[in-house]
Amino acid sequence: MNQQEEHFLGVDVGGTHLKIGLVSRQGKIVSFFKEDTRPYKEHPDGFNLCFLRVIGKYLDMFPEVKNVGIGLPGLVNKERTTTLEIPAIPALNGFDLKGSLQKLYKDINFYLENDAAAAAFGELKFGVSQTSPNFLFITMGTGIGSAMVMNGEIFKGARGNAMEMGHMLSRGNEGLEKLIGRNGILRIMQRMIEAYPEKAGELLDKELGTHLLVDTAKAGNQVSLMVFEEVGRIMGEAIVSTVRILDVNEIYFGGGISAGLEFMMPSLEKTVRQYLTKYYLSDLRMEKATLENNAGTLGAAALCFMD
Repeated sequence: MNQQEEHFLGVDVGGTHLKIGLVSRQGKIVSFFKEDTRPYKEHPDGFNLCFLRVIGKYLDMFPEVKNVGIGLPGLVNKERTTTLEIPAIPALNGFDLKGSLQKLYKDINFYLENDAAAAAFGELKFGVSQTSPNFLFITMGTGIGSAMVMNGEIFKGARGNAMEMGHMLSRGNEGLEKLIGRNGILRIMQRMIEAYPEKAGELLDKELGTHLLVDTAKAGNQVSLMVFEEVGRIMGEAIVSTVRILDVNEIYFGGGISAGLEFMMPSLEKTVRQYLTKYYLSDLRMEKATLENNAGTLGAAALCFMD
């Protein structure tokens, strides 16, 4: 590794692991690591102190790094210093994370952001899709995350946490995330198998998962295709409302379930075209994001370029 080249740390915080990448200015992951944080929750020093220490571990490993971006799965205050609500890691709720890091590592700049917003900014900075400075980014995985890039910056809203599409009310007054996050999709999958066992094929008696859903859809499984059709309709309805509010015409999809985007897109597009007028549809662009599995790490590193 060229020690003269500037590098950044991108830290993608999940419920059970950290994904940490040493990233070049051009968006190349030079080194990648994964840390299991489950033991932190039972550690006598507590999760937060363990988290601070593991950041120090990588700063010691890469002393040339002066900037660290951290993507977090929840709400962060508008000043991007304090984690407010992190459902997967309750110990972080109300924690002055940035201040605590800077007390320990005084010469380092830290940048905090919601993980979906970080992924969106990563697509803007490092993606190959030539995004405009204005687009909606939706992540489909365990949950549903979203962010809006407006004039090249993350749109934060009045208090700092705009664009929580996953918690929009959808069918039956259920949150969108409950309907078509991972568990919601598996419920749809189970319901379709029970309703159409003759079309389920290899899905019968299998442990259901989203990887299985994508793989069997690629193989033409009728039930899997029906599941994606339903998911596309529900997502399309949410997009209609969001487009009407934000007047955005560029949308990118990330997250693990976006691997099946091609199978949900027909029903998604049909729904969007059914409910939006010509003004919105004339130049509407909906595509898969380009950073794929590296979106979290690269997005976190991209936060270092926000100033």
